[in-house]
Amino acid sequence: MTDAAIEKENKEIARQYKELLRISYRSLSDDDKKQIRKAFDTSVEAHKDQRRKSGEAYIFHPIAVAKIVASEIGLDATSIVAALLHDVVEDTIYTLEDIEKMFGKTVATIVDGLTKISSLKKDKDVSLQAENFRKMLLTLNDDIRVIIIKIADRLHNMQTMDAMRRDKQEKISSETLYIYAPLAHRIGLYNIKTELEDLALKYTEPEVYHDIHTKIKESKEEQDAYIKEFSRIIEDSLNQEELHYDIKGRPKSIYSINRKMQAQNVSFDEVYDKFAIRIIYKSDQANEKFLAWKIYSIVTDHFRPNPTRLRDWISSPKSTGYEALHITVMGPKGRWVEVQIRSHRMNEIAEKGYAAHYKYKQGDTQEDRGIEEWLNRLQEALENPDVNAVDFVEQFKLNLYSKEIFIFTPQGDLKSLPKGSTPLDFAFSIHTEIGLKTRGARVNNKLVPLSHKLKSGDQVEIITSENAQPNVNWLDYATTARARAKIKSSLKDEKREIAEEGKAILTRKLRAQKIPFNEKVINELVVHFNLKTSLDLFYRVGIGKIDNQKLKEFSSSRSNALVSYIKRKITKPVIAEDLNKDEITSKYDQLVFGRDEDETLAYKLANCCNPIPGDQVFGFVTVNDGIKVHKKNCPNALQLQSNYAYRIIPAKWIDSSQQDFKAIVNLTGIDNLGLVSEVTKEISSNLNVNMQKVSFESVDGVFSGQITLKVKNNAILTKIINRLKKINGIDKVSRE
Repeated sequence: MTDAAIEKENKEIARQYKELLRISYRSLSDDDKKQIRKAFDTSVEAHKDQRRKSGEAYIFHPIAVAKIVASEIGLDATSIVAALLHDVVEDTIYTLEDIEKMFGKTVATIVDGLTKISSLKKDKDVSLQAENFRKMLLTLNDDIRVIIIKIADRLHNMQTMDAMRRDKQEKISSETLYIYAPLAHRIGLYNIKTELEDLALKYTEPEVYHDIHTKIKESKEEQDAYIKEFSRIIEDSLNQEELHYDIKGRPKSIYSINRKMQAQNVSFDEVYDKFAIRIIYKSDQANEKFLAWKIYSIVTDHFRPNPTRLRDWISSPKSTGYEALHITVMGPKGRWVEVQIRSHRMNEIAEKGYAAHYKYKQGDTQEDRGIEEWLNRLQEALENPDVNAVDFVEQFKLNLYSKEIFIFTPQGDLKSLPKGSTPLDFAFSIHTEIGLKTRGARVNNKLVPLSHKLKSGDQVEIITSENAQPNVNWLDYATTARARAKIKSSLKDEKREIAEEGKAILTRKLRAQKIPFNEKVINELVVHFNLKTSLDLFYRVGIGKIDNQKLKEFSSSRSNALVSYIKRKITKPVIAEDLNKDEITSKYDQLVFGRDEDETLAYKLANCCNPIPGDQVFGFVTVNDGIKVHKKNCPNALQLQSNYAYRIIPAKWIDSSQQDFKAIVNLTGIDNLGLVSEVTKEISSNLNVNMQKVSFESVDGVFSGQITLKVKNNAILTKIINRLKKINGIDKVSRE
């Protein structure tokens, strides 16, 4: 670079620094300014020899991130300092100890958290985005500002991606849609979330983005004229009430317009709500609610409201802290218009999220309590470290992005849950023990199945029982990360208990066959029955899947040749490429598709990740090659899920020992007092059986009944039938 170019660049760096101080949302003390200046000088020195892909000096990036943190999000001086230094430890000679000595422990902790997120082990078998996301959440233990600065860092990277390779742009955009936009949404940074989504669309579907962007620009004049006409009609009434207000139009984001066009299969011109009208009024906090409803009354005096589209987030704020009244009215020219009514304070929360108000310590304001509650929920989701990283993200994302519903407890307290929640989710949100002991639920005083989808305003009462415990079907009913994690944990505990019993049974049965019970034999058995672990083996013995007959077959096939083969099989790992589809489906369990796991479809295994039975998988409908099955942590999974969600089919390897089968049992006998109770008690005392349907009839002293059961295998069913036959009064028990 020439001297003139260097001088010009230095002037621009100095100008950007001054602008950073000028645009800060918070008022900065002299000490704050000194710390920011010191951080700026340190960052300039540390990055002096670095340049970005675009060719500009690297220092422009940390300054830009600090500006987003200072103005758009409204964080404090500590955050601005950390933003200026966020890449220093990762990319330069400075160490964390240097940062702590120069700027103190808090700044060092935040910088350390940001460095941890970036320094990710490049393991090709792990979804990098998912693992990255998980690491990011773990840094919340340090300071939530880590996440907020990371979102600002991602926003600036997205704003300056033009110089990158196309494939890199797509990867970063996919990751942004998959992780960062939902996080920004959840923290209440709606403006940033919208910009992230729009920028991601710009790089994943550039033609769609530019087409909608051009049409929005072309229709801006018409939109402005419409807002003027709308405002003119209500201004006189608002002025009569001596209200101080602004009326603005807010265009919907390019991303959300595109999503509407796809979901409703309509053109740009047919999307009717391409913008919202926002009325922002001045008020002290005591009169905010009163004035919001007064403005609502004025608007609805002039325009007919759609009664099904009223959203009152003033009485019940969103868990992000968002407060506003949203109404949809029939505006001029017969067009439905969304009108958002909010005070200046509510508007600041909507635009800057919690960060504008949160003082990073326990407080008694609503925002403080809200963010504490959110952090607690995050901690619960992080409690289960065994969960596969991609599953973790899938579950967590559902909770981050989902709309909220508000549910009443029997006492009239209000709880917020993600849209699509069931009574099981509600039970676990109250307390883990209540969730685990759930026997049924009443919604608005009416019994409902555990799979019932709750709606805002429902009053839910959970019926518990000491004998109740989770079963595999519960995972189909629960949607929240907390409920699913607790159910999975409980099922694992139950499996371990049954496995303990199975281990004792196996010891006895092997002794009877004159076979020693030791590690070598257990390994032989695991391989013989095509299982993964000894726990699987003991569990199957415990539930009767591996019975005497199968153990006899194993015993008789124990020849020297087989022993040497088994040794080879134990020491030599099974390589996915050695398995073709026919071999898999003949030796292992079946692969099923669909939400209800009831479809068997033709498929091929993807070469990029070579899934094998037992892997967590999904189906992807290709254009020319049918259904391809990928592992959930396949390197391509996030890109496919981000860009082609409509072509993803749920898929699962069925483990027959875990799968429940339907069996109908018919009973006849002589009716006597308490017979029905004895029959149902006998069945419900068996842990591995579920009663789905029961019908009994008594005619002139003769008893007949039919019970539909869900059982794991034939051995358990036979055992139940034999027990039922022994009940006094039962004459005949048969399977239909």
